[in-house]
Amino acid sequence: MDLYMVSLATGALGLGIMGIGGFSHGGHAGHGHAAHGHDHGAGAQAPGWSWTSLLSPRLFFSLMVGFGAGGIAATPLGEPWQFGAGIVVAAAFETLLVGPFWRFLFRFESRAATTLESSIEDEARAVTGFDADGCGLVALDVDGQVVQLLATLAPDERARGIRIHSGDLVRIAEVDAARGRCTVTAPTR
Repeated sequence: MDLYMVSLATGALGLGIMGIGGFSHGGHAGHGHAAHGHDHGAGAQAPGWSWTSLLSPRLFFSLMVGFGAGGIAATPLGEPWQFGAGIVVAAAFETLLVGPFWRFLFRFESRAATTLESSIEDEARAVTGFDADGCGLVALDVDGQVVQLLATLAPDERARGIRIHSGDLVRIAEVDAARGRCTVTAPTR
């Protein structure tokens, strides 16, 4: 086998394994997702090209398939034309076929659901004023739904005399999802 045949076979095998593995694991092959349901970093899930995409195994395998196919098709031309054709076909194969097809397939994948536990460090709004023991009710947005939890002000903040009034913003410090409770702190201004 020559360089072009090995490249074609290796690339096709790699793409096939990635495709099968991606679909059997919920379609996450080739995509990074924020573990937290919220996008705190600018552009963390922005589609499109970036320098880090050069490290993608999908890109590597796609280029190998194109390079192998282009080199095999240009065999009558001989070297160095065969090598040049491999490079041109590799770029065209990724840009015009595999890249758009892969993005099309994975645009249907769903975003990971946000849980109460992932809302730590998020802001919530006090629904009621907190009592003298530092207890009250807060509401926060979890995956597009407003959830109300019984909240307790952190002990050190209660000791400092911090009061939470209805409508105040608080920051979630701890969550006990099973009991529907959380510990909150007053956000730093």
